[in-house]
Amino acid sequence: MLQPKRTKFRKAMKGRNRGLATGCNVSFGEIGLQATGRCRMTARQIEAARRAMTRHVKRQGKIWIRVFPDKPITKKPLEVRMGKGKGSVEYWVAQIKPGQMLFEMQGVDEEVAREAFQLAASKLPVSTTIIKRTVM
Repeated sequence: MLQPKRTKFRKAMKGRNRGLATGCNVSFGEIGLQATGRCRMTARQIEAARRAMTRHVKRQGKIWIRVFPDKPITKKPLEVRMGKGKGSVEYWVAQIKPGQMLFEMQGVDEEVAREAFQLAASKLPVSTTIIKRTVM
C-alpha cells in the first residue's frame, strides 16, 4: 500500500478539507476518473481501486495513480482512557477535493476503460465522473 517513505513529523493535526482542487485536467493518459465530492481516501481504498482496474483491463495499457496518501491518521488503543497524549499512526489518507483527478488510463479501448473506472469508483468513498482528454 502507498505511504510516505519518511516525513518531517510523525503525526499531523486533523485540519480541514476546503476549497477546490488544482490540476483538474487529464495530464498523462487519454481518459481519467475525476472526483466530484470531497473525502479522505485511505491507502487501502486506492489499492482496491487500482486492483479492480488492472484486473479488468487484463494488465494492458497504462494506469496512472494521481493521488497519494500523505496524511497520517492516528488512533488510540481500545479501552484506553482519554488523555495521555495522541495515539499512534493507524493508516494514511489522501485528502480529496472536488475536481481532483484520481486515476488516468491509456492504451485500452474507451469502453473497456469506462467499465474499469466504474469498477474502481464502486470501491471509493467519493462520487466520481469520467472525463476524456481535451486536445490542445
